[in-house]
Amino acid sequence: MKNIIWSKDNCSYCTKAKELLKSKAIEFEERNISKDWTKKQLLEAVPNAKTVPQIFLWDKYVGGYDSLLEYIEDHNM
Repeated sequence: MKNIIWSKDNCSYCTKAKELLKSKAIEFEERNISKDWTKKQLLEAVPNAKTVPQIFLWDKYVGGYDSLLEYIEDHNM
């Protein structure tokens, strides 16, 4: 199962999401569209994405940072 955060440079919510997952000891792959990945690849994964981060946990689409907070609370993590 894969955990992925689509991010970009200078994105405070991306940083917060990564820090939150690290604090919960959840390993993830970062896909930074400012570096090794493209916006096109992000849109292939999340067709309606307008912002980053876009987060997948255990191969399930979660959404952005606020959705991540909700997901973690709902799953007592």
